[in-house]
Amino acid sequence: MDLDSLQKELIDSPDFLIVQDLDGVCMPLVKDPLTRSLAAKYIHAAALLRGNFCVLTNGEHEGHRGVNRLVEQALGDRSIARNQGLYLPGLAAGGVQLQDEFGHLTHPGVSDAEMSFLASVPERMNALMGALLPSVVPDLADQDLKAEIKQAILDTQVSPTINLNSLFSRIPNDVSGQRALQSMLEALMQQLMEMAVAEGLHESFFLHVAPNLGRDSSGSERLKPSTPGDVGSTDIQFMLRGAIKEAGLLVLINRHIAARTGIFPLGEDFNVRTAPQDLESLLALCKDRIPLEQMPQLVGIGDTVTSTESASGDGWLRGGSDRGFLTLLQELGRSFQRPNRVVIVDSSGGEIDRPSLADDSLAGISDPEDPLQFDVCIPGGPDQYVDWFVDLAEARSEARSST
Repeated sequence: MDLDSLQKELIDSPDFLIVQDLDGVCMPLVKDPLTRSLAAKYIHAAALLRGNFCVLTNGEHEGHRGVNRLVEQALGDRSIARNQGLYLPGLAAGGVQLQDEFGHLTHPGVSDAEMSFLASVPERMNALMGALLPSVVPDLADQDLKAEIKQAILDTQVSPTINLNSLFSRIPNDVSGQRALQSMLEALMQQLMEMAVAEGLHESFFLHVAPNLGRDSSGSERLKPSTPGDVGSTDIQFMLRGAIKEAGLLVLINRHIAARTGIFPLGEDFNVRTAPQDLESLLALCKDRIPLEQMPQLVGIGDTVTSTESASGDGWLRGGSDRGFLTLLQELGRSFQRPNRVVIVDSSGGEIDRPSLADDSLAGISDPEDPLQFDVCIPGGPDQYVDWFVDLAEARSEARSST
C-alpha cells in the first residue's frame, strides 16, 4: 500500500488501534539519546487520535531520559502536557511501564526487590565499564574514558542500558575494534545477570540486544556483529523478564477493548509479567479469550527489523526489537480476519548506521523467505512518517466532525 491508501482505510475504519515504536519512527536515531526531540505537531496529532493510538517502546516514559521530557520540551511548558493530557499513552520499557495521556504511571507485576536491584544497576555498570573498557580502547585518556562511560550508561528506571554509539563514532571504519567493544559489553552485561542471581533474583531479568539477530537455542538474543557499513548491535538493555513487545501488544489490545466495552477479555490485571512469552501461546490466548467482533484493526509501526544470512548459508537469522510484535500483529490479522497493517520506517538517515530502504532490496532488514511482510514502507524516515501521521489525525478529526 501507499500512505494515502492507508490513511483512507483508517479514516473509514470503525475501530482501529495504531501501536507505534518511538526512536527511529517519530524521531531520528541519535548517538546521544539526550539530544532527541519530538515535534509539537506530532504530539498534538497523537492527542487527536486518542483512543486509537498508543506507543510500545523499549525506552521509558519517565526520568530525565524519558520521553515525557521530550513532550514537555516540545510544548515549552510541563503543565500543558499534564493538564491537557498530551503525554504519549502506552507501554514503555518493553511493556512494564504503563502510562496514560495525563502521565499517570504504573509498573504492573514488578516487585520491590526487582525495583531495588534495578536502582543499583547504573552504578554497577559504571564500575564494570571502568574496569573493562581501558583494555579495549587503551589509547583513551582518563578524562575521555570517564566522559565516554558517562555517556554510554543510560540510567533509566526499569531498563538501564549501555549504549556504544559514541564509542563507535571514535572508530567508524574499524570493524574489529567495534566488535571488541560489543564483546566487552556482552561480557559486562552477563556479569550483571550473575549479580542478580547471587541476590536471589533468578528469573527476574533478561538482556535485550538492539538490534539483534533473533534468539539462540537457549532463548538469549543474538548480538549482531559489526560489519562494514552496519555497526550492528549498538546497545544492551538490562530488562525485566516478560518485558517483550509482543506481550505488550496484548496488554494494549486488552485495554483498548475494555475502553470500548467495559470488559477486559484477558482480565483486568493482565500484564507482561504474567503473559505467555512465545508468539504461538500469545496468539492462542487471543483466539481463546477475545470475541471476534471485539478485535480492532491493528496498525503496527516500527523501524528495527533485521535479517542476515547465516554463516552456513542455509537459512536466515531474523531479529530486531520490533519484529516480534509486528509478526504477532500480522498473525492476529489473519486469525481474526482483520486488515492489520505492518509499517516499516527507514531509520538509516539518523546518526546511526542502519540498513536502508532506499534501493528496495530490504537487504539486512528482510529476506525472500521472511514470514513478516511489510504493507507500507516509509523510505523518507521519521520526517515523512510524522507528516503523514499529522495529516491522518487532522483528516480523521475533520471526517468525524462532519458526521
